[in-house]
Amino acid sequence: MRNIGLYLHFPFCLRKCYYCDFLSYQGMKEWIEPYINALCTELREWKQHLSDCRVQTIYLGGGTPTIISAEKLAYVLDVCTSSFHVQENAEITIEGNPGTIRREQLSLLKRAGVNRLSIGLQAWQAKHLETLGRIHGSEDFVNSVDMARNAGFDNINVDVMFGLPDQTLDEWMETLNRVCMLGIEHVSMYSLKVEEGTMLHTWFSQGKICLPTHEEDRNMYYSGRDFLCQHGLEQYEISNFALPGRESSHNLIYWNNEEYIGCGNGAHSHFNNERFSNLSHIKDYIDAVITGTSRIEYRERISEADQRFETIMLNLRMVKGISKKSFAQRFGKDIHYYYGDVIRKLVDKKLLVEDEEYIRLTLRGMDVQNSVLLEFMD
Repeated sequence: MRNIGLYLHFPFCLRKCYYCDFLSYQGMKEWIEPYINALCTELREWKQHLSDCRVQTIYLGGGTPTIISAEKLAYVLDVCTSSFHVQENAEITIEGNPGTIRREQLSLLKRAGVNRLSIGLQAWQAKHLETLGRIHGSEDFVNSVDMARNAGFDNINVDVMFGLPDQTLDEWMETLNRVCMLGIEHVSMYSLKVEEGTMLHTWFSQGKICLPTHEEDRNMYYSGRDFLCQHGLEQYEISNFALPGRESSHNLIYWNNEEYIGCGNGAHSHFNNERFSNLSHIKDYIDAVITGTSRIEYRERISEADQRFETIMLNLRMVKGISKKSFAQRFGKDIHYYYGDVIRKLVDKKLLVEDEEYIRLTLRGMDVQNSVLLEFMD
């Protein structure tokens, strides 16, 4: 059977964070019921197309899925398990924010099969949480972790951000230290990107906030990476660190350029050498599902050349890099057949390193990853 991942999008939030440009909606609780019904209808429609597939991972993302009742979320998962071949002990992750996580909810979700929790902390200090538009405090985060442990969760990810307005290195290290003190199994750390259309972008354009310099941002990244590694978390991707055996199986599907199905409004899929996405607007998506008309907003056939480049681009995000054996099995020829000159050039520049099994970025190469990828595009 073919192995795939399954992503379920829940676009609802209590409040839109000031840095967020994801497809999500503040409030709109009246849309939750019809949206869940449409999502379950879409899942059932996929059943006939995935009869030869094994679902390895399920990821409930958003938005903030945990603002939806555990009963509704459990029902969606039941539709998944009754419609697809879900692998025994499949990794099933749900995203949640402190302040939206409740004890009874976690217990019910655990019984429904959820075995991994991803909590959006972002920062420890109240002033930074306020700047980001977060609805929680550090105490809410600690309580959320405690409730998750009591509900039986032994696989928790925490999202944190650096490069925040007026953030110091000491504040960034305090955030990481607080996370590590709780024995968290997985940490995702990201540099803040100020995207157009967000409140932060408006403030930045008006000169109301000051961002760290590029050098300060990189120093935070290096310091954070070293700190997490010193505390037992192994880096396996540019932004992700985990205890041994606690890597995100779902994200590894993306980084290995493998197949996945996305359900819900705006959700993206990679399947049968195509990339496609659902209608973004929630009403358009629901109407399309109800009426049986096409819910696809975008579809693209991926050429073999594009597949090769995307595999390289995504594999190089991982610390282990590109598996030469896997590449040859997938594309029929050794990677040097296609990119030998490029690889030798980048190795000479000390941007790549190659051994018998893998080709990976050096630390310097990670800093100029986009330039490295441009070489493969040529």
